[in-house]
Amino acid sequence: MEPGLLLHFLAVAALAGYFHTVTGFGLGIIVMGATSGLGMLSVASVAAVISLMMLVNCLVALPGRLKYVHWRSVCAAGLGIVPAILLGVLLLDYLEEGATAWLRVMLGLVIIYCGVSLFLEPSRRQGLSSPRSFALFGGASGFLGGLFGIAGPPLIYHCYRQPIELVRISSMLIVLFSLTSAVRTLFIAVQGQLNADILLLTAWSIPVIAVSTFVGRRFPPPIPMKLLRQGIVLFLVVVGLRLIFSAG
Repeated sequence: MEPGLLLHFLAVAALAGYFHTVTGFGLGIIVMGATSGLGMLSVASVAAVISLMMLVNCLVALPGRLKYVHWRSVCAAGLGIVPAILLGVLLLDYLEEGATAWLRVMLGLVIIYCGVSLFLEPSRRQGLSSPRSFALFGGASGFLGGLFGIAGPPLIYHCYRQPIELVRISSMLIVLFSLTSAVRTLFIAVQGQLNADILLLTAWSIPVIAVSTFVGRRFPPPIPMKLLRQGIVLFLVVVGLRLIFSAG
């Protein structure tokens, strides 16, 4: 891999880690939005790196969380996640081979959706949703995770609507994102797509994101949080629109 390309990607990863720390926005969404907007790497390569980064992040956060997990809901969501991931990866392979314009349009729409959805605060339900609804939202997240490595928004929205403690919600999401990242990584490894460049990008990105996370905690920007979040939403919307209109 060219040193210049590696440095550019690491700069994006550092900024994404910093803004993820101070705003709570999804790390993968920011990385995918910035790299796709700049045309730095193929969508498949970035999605693979995001999956590996999320897997490491989730595994680090997982110890001590399993006792809080609502396993019936997690299992239901998992039934939707696994086949949808495979479908998403296969669709990405097909689009990258001969339908790149459609791929850019879909990626643009997903980036806009992810940015706007993570900015909204879902209202709480009175009762716990059915296993079928967890499977449905799990399928939506699995499909986005397989297609672009961005599995968060549908499950985040659905889980935060549940009338249960926040620690149980966050623990469920960590388990589900671990599953999503692990299944996607295993599937592309079996396909022979987990090449040296992806592993190198991931190996360099993890310490860079760790440092930027530390910096974000110690030195948040002197900007009101609401304004900062709105700025990131605007950035993602602009990137999404640029991808959509450049596809023609």
